[in-house]
Amino acid sequence: MTYDPEANEAMQKPNAVAASASDASDGEGASKPKANKKSGNKPNNVRKIRIERMMSKAELARRANLSVLTIDRVEKGFGCRMDTKRKILEALGLRLADRVRVFGEEE
Repeated sequence: MTYDPEANEAMQKPNAVAASASDASDGEGASKPKANKKSGNKPNNVRKIRIERMMSKAELARRANLSVLTIDRVEKGFGCRMDTKRKILEALGLRLADRVRVFGEEE
């Protein structure tokens, strides 16, 4: 086989065009807000109470036998199962009657 510089250059150009196109799309997406208003997030007091008790997300997750990702999602207002709420309440040292104060009213 012989080395053909023109063929090598032609093979590299489509990659360069694809890379510049992806760079342009990344720049446009960075200016858009990440939170969607229709996402259904409901504010709650889990983060506030966790911080008042000087507890990290990892510690709360360990005590509640949940993942840190689950704690993070709950604190951001995403929905979760009733059992998850119960575990979080118990791990924070709260009673089940405090559910409304922590998570708000159910729909």
